[in-house]
Amino acid sequence: MLIIQRMVSVVALTLSVTATAQNLYDPPRTASGKPDLQGYWTNASLTSMQRNSNFDQLVIPPDRVADVTASHPQNVRQATDDGLVQGQLLDGSDLGEGRGYNAFWVDPGSQYGTVRGETRSSWIVHPENGRIPFSEQGSQLRRQQFAGLNSNDGPEGRALGERCLIGFGSTGGPPMNNVLYNNMYQIVQTDDYVVILVEMVHDARIIPINGEHRPDPLKPWLGDSVGWWEGDTLVVETINLHPQQSRENSAALSAQGKVTERFTRWSADQIVYEFEVTDPEYYTETWRGEMSFNATDTKLYEYACHEGNYGLIGILGGARRLEADEK
Repeated sequence: MLIIQRMVSVVALTLSVTATAQNLYDPPRTASGKPDLQGYWTNASLTSMQRNSNFDQLVIPPDRVADVTASHPQNVRQATDDGLVQGQLLDGSDLGEGRGYNAFWVDPGSQYGTVRGETRSSWIVHPENGRIPFSEQGSQLRRQQFAGLNSNDGPEGRALGERCLIGFGSTGGPPMNNVLYNNMYQIVQTDDYVVILVEMVHDARIIPINGEHRPDPLKPWLGDSVGWWEGDTLVVETINLHPQQSRENSAALSAQGKVTERFTRWSADQIVYEFEVTDPEYYTETWRGEMSFNATDTKLYEYACHEGNYGLIGILGGARRLEADEK
């Protein structure tokens, strides 16, 4: 009898711990019963895709959050209005930190991201070091790709974001990533399609549900995505990323590569976004990440990348002038 009582106690304790660990949130649903992912969401955050040397673990301890948030370069930058002193000019040495824009124009978020209530130092959760596990071959491929990037020979040599073809920094993904500004997304959903409208350059991911991948020769911007439901989670599989996008995407992909994304309503205010990247040509192992998309009442900006954009003309015009001066 005592043994039976102990077994009942153990079972009850296990069920209690399981119930606490699981998310019991019941999301709003569409007419067909699927979780409703629609609305406006943002992934603006101080958290970056890869973990930097300031952190030695994925979860930032609660007692450190306030200090690391206040000392983050972006928050210092916003608080000091770029650190400019009247009558002085920056010498350009800090442009690599994003100072091509002054603080007024950037909107990267002011807090580290939280996923399932944990403050995260990186979106990558595996490998444990929070870094992309490039193989030797993958690293060599990336070096070759970057060597040809930002050439001034013609518009084709400039970055895709500069040419207004797709958003910079992998905002459209996959996986989708946060950047300096325009970190808004709108999700529209039917039984047959889910559309993710990306604020940056107004990229649109049109994902058929229970559809089939296109023929292999077709390699569109943002890749070829199809989706399906696994319980209350939307799963999206993407292959055949456009080769030119691979060099600038947060996940470089070869013809053998694949990204699997999962969207789950965690609460009324958050979608947990999980992604898994597999490519034997670029990586030594499959790597995974988790990100939060947070509900917002803010609407998307109209992103006018082409209209009146004279940046690319100026870049190429300056290069031609330098060539002429050298002659």
